[in-house]
Amino acid sequence: MSEAEQQRSSDEGGPEPEPIRFFGTTWVHHDGGYGWRRAGLAIGSLLAAAAGAFVVRFAYQGFDTADVGAFVKILFVAALAICTALAFRQTWDGFNRRPESRGDNRGLLLIGFIGSLFAYFVRCLREAPGERLRRTEYERAREAYERRRSTRTGNPAARSANSGRRKRR
Repeated sequence: MSEAEQQRSSDEGGPEPEPIRFFGTTWVHHDGGYGWRRAGLAIGSLLAAAAGAFVVRFAYQGFDTADVGAFVKILFVAALAICTALAFRQTWDGFNRRPESRGDNRGLLLIGFIGSLFAYFVRCLREAPGERLRRTEYERAREAYERRRSTRTGNPAARSANSGRRKRR
């Protein structure tokens, strides 16, 4: 779509793109520092995941210092690994479809926050997180809007008079 068409479509009305956190609506045309924002979010999420892993390491050292035994350490590592994997998967799925209900899994997401941060990092290497979902919805809305607009051309009164029906007297 050329800039003239973009300007015309925004002047005429129609659906507006949904903003994405940290990107606003720059994802539509990849303008306004889109690439820098993607790079910044990728680096930031990777650094936050590394910091989170460092904090988790201190928690593990706390178990070691408390001398709780091998079973508790194994449970801690297993629970953290499972929650991290579940958080990664749920965050990744949230980029491709609208989440149905996140209220039930917030505890798992909180424990496995490293997985969510890593999902953001991996997605930012390709596109803004959630861009594909929003772009698909936006293009579908634009097409529907254009179809509705194109069928409403002309005088509706003239269309009903020419429909071939006879008026009752």
